[in-house]
Amino acid sequence: MTNRIQLINRTLLLACAPFIGLMIYLLLSPPTVQLPEVKRLAKTEFSIQAELQKSEQQLDKAKVDAAQTKSTIERFFQLYEQSASDMTAMVATADAASTKPNAIFDSRISTKLGGKIARQTNSGNIDLKLYNFSDANYKGYALKVNMKSDKAMKMVLGKDAVGGSETTLDAARRYGAVAGINAGGFADDNKTGKRFPLSTTVYNSKYVYGFEPTFEDLAFIGLSTDQKLIGGRFSRQEDLDKLKPAFGATFVPVLLQNGKKQAIPPQWQTSPARAPRTVVGNFKNDQLLFLVTDGYDERGNSGATLAELQEKLVQLGVKDAYNLDGGGSSSLIYEGQIINRPSDGRLRPLPTHFLFFK
Repeated sequence: MTNRIQLINRTLLLACAPFIGLMIYLLLSPPTVQLPEVKRLAKTEFSIQAELQKSEQQLDKAKVDAAQTKSTIERFFQLYEQSASDMTAMVATADAASTKPNAIFDSRISTKLGGKIARQTNSGNIDLKLYNFSDANYKGYALKVNMKSDKAMKMVLGKDAVGGSETTLDAARRYGAVAGINAGGFADDNKTGKRFPLSTTVYNSKYVYGFEPTFEDLAFIGLSTDQKLIGGRFSRQEDLDKLKPAFGATFVPVLLQNGKKQAIPPQWQTSPARAPRTVVGNFKNDQLLFLVTDGYDERGNSGATLAELQEKLVQLGVKDAYNLDGGGSSSLIYEGQIINRPSDGRLRPLPTHFLFFK
């Protein structure tokens, strides 16, 4: 019995021996814990503070830079706005300067024609000014034309056909023109009742009948492709072709060339002496002037003489001028109304018309 108890004790002792030994070891050799060094913590803390301070400095600098950038941008836009304002003022000044010569020119013409504009039209294509004026022996109308594009003026055939005829009012309405004036002379075909343009006629840059050399006192009157008045006597087609006619008609006679009066054929001095007239001329700046005078018949007792119109054109500073068909053919239309007083008591159907467009 005693031996058994001893055996159990020994067995328990052997089983507990490792734990007892571990406890003795722990008691005799306590574990050490490595704590952070105070110096290292202080150094790390200082480094973080330095970084924070550096960041704050960078933020401050960024704020300063942003403020400077904003100020620069604001100044830039101020300068831009000022430059834009200055440029606008310069453009306005330039525009005013460019229009001043025309304004002075218009003022002079207005003064010479009585100082009052009866009607006017101003658009991107054309500038029209209509005047009523009176001379000692006749009354008339002046239409000053400043063309701004190749769409400002054209010549049309009566009812758009060779041999066709219609009044200038009908032609203007049909085409939607703001104004219209009769053009060249005509010849009637008694058999067919058709009315044909007289002699050389150019329509849409093409000869209606082909070229006919000038005979007697006739003259071609038209516009070139660059909107300049052309006209005169031509014995060869190549001479007229050099002027690049866009359109034109024929009548008689030439009144002025380079501001100088041309001799009026004797029969046109007396047959008729006075009559309703339509003439066209140009100024040095290429603006056109049409004069239409009233007369109550074609017997020579009323209206204007060609010599009187020559003098009027010279006074107005016209450079070149030509007589268009007159008498009962004289027609001036503006905004759908008949401005002159046709001597026939009504407008005459004609084969060619000059029309003006907004």
